[in-house]
Amino acid sequence: MIALGDTMTLAPLLSDAPDSAVEVNAPVRPLRVVLVDEELPYPPTSGKRIRTYNLVRRLAPRHRLTYVCHRNADADEAARAESHFADLGIRTVIVDRAVPPKSGPGFYFRLAANLFSPLPYSVAVHTSRQLADALADIAAREPVDLWHCEWTPYAQSLKAIVGPRLVMAHNVESVIWQRYHETAEGTLKRWYIRKQWQKFRRFERDTLAGVDLTVAVSPLDAERFRRDLAVPRVDVVDNGVDTSFFRPTQEPRDPASLLFLGSLDWRPNLDGVVQFLDQVWPNLRSKEPRAKFVVVGRNPPAWLTTRIAAESGVTLHASVPDVRPYLAAAGMMVVPLRIGGGSRLKILEALACAVPVVSTRVGAEGLHLQSGRHLDLVEEVADMTDSILDAIRDPNRVRRQALAGYEQTIRLYDWAVLADRLEQMWARCAKEDSTTSVRK
Repeated sequence: MIALGDTMTLAPLLSDAPDSAVEVNAPVRPLRVVLVDEELPYPPTSGKRIRTYNLVRRLAPRHRLTYVCHRNADADEAARAESHFADLGIRTVIVDRAVPPKSGPGFYFRLAANLFSPLPYSVAVHTSRQLADALADIAAREPVDLWHCEWTPYAQSLKAIVGPRLVMAHNVESVIWQRYHETAEGTLKRWYIRKQWQKFRRFERDTLAGVDLTVAVSPLDAERFRRDLAVPRVDVVDNGVDTSFFRPTQEPRDPASLLFLGSLDWRPNLDGVVQFLDQVWPNLRSKEPRAKFVVVGRNPPAWLTTRIAAESGVTLHASVPDVRPYLAAAGMMVVPLRIGGGSRLKILEALACAVPVVSTRVGAEGLHLQSGRHLDLVEEVADMTDSILDAIRDPNRVRRQALAGYEQTIRLYDWAVLADRLEQMWARCAKEDSTTSVRK
């Protein structure tokens, strides 16, 4: 239940709905779909995994799904994920090759070697002969209605496959690398990142031109694909939230408790936490000694753990089993991102729990949310101090704002609606023909 106060209601805001919110979908025959990905997206502990898992598990009862991927790096996690997907009725084909880690001498050797490859590093390191052979074997032995690539770099593995192909673009990867370049320090580092940015522009442009459909996670990303990369066939399935799992509570909130939520093995999130600690936290703490900064995320590097341990009023909770207790206690979520693409599931999870949000514009881009109505937006990370102070000192204002954000989120971003939308795209790509229908 949600405590609304004397003046709050949960009236729908229909004027803000995109056209897709009111689509009437035609029934779709069961399809044979092969999904290609980095790993099994379970447990759903990162933004990419959360999106993939919530869409796929809703479509699994309706279609014959085969999930082809590299082995999850953690052996225990890999076993649990394979068992869970079997319970969902999804066949898995696991290639016994883990993606190389992003640390150690080997990592830097691979970065240097990539200078001689036409492919971006993130594509080259995820491309394997074992995965290509597994896909070729399925193509030779079985009828497949659709090949679904779950992350743009894996489209390279489908280049030799004949048949309808759809690419789920979680980000415009070249935009992320452009932002890395814009914020990088050091001449050599900027030069290397610029090379990666240029490679990704070529890769996205050339690869996505040859697939049947590119699915972006926001209208903004879709426009970037069309305008900047001349991608001819683009549609949108927004990011979403499980509105039955993330719900408002009546737990008391501490207005001075600030929450950052996100995977801490993803560079844009790490950059955001560091920028917040450097540019916001000292000034904020001097003006509001009650302020607390709670960082929650999976796989934090050792250097971040050490840095946070040295900060007064800052705590780190790594790889927690459930983020909802932290959302329930938070006075607000802060999203200090200056690098990134796609749209932020963390914001949708916060608003589904009626948690106020203060974000940079980059942090909230791609979402159907208005600054001052659903959340507070600022241009730069350094600008967050005043907005956070105002939110701490006027908690009723941001609570009302969070309730408006809650209304918008539950109406537009429920995974069930978004899964139906993806299903319609599958049907279009598969060139649906009733004479080739199959039974589950």
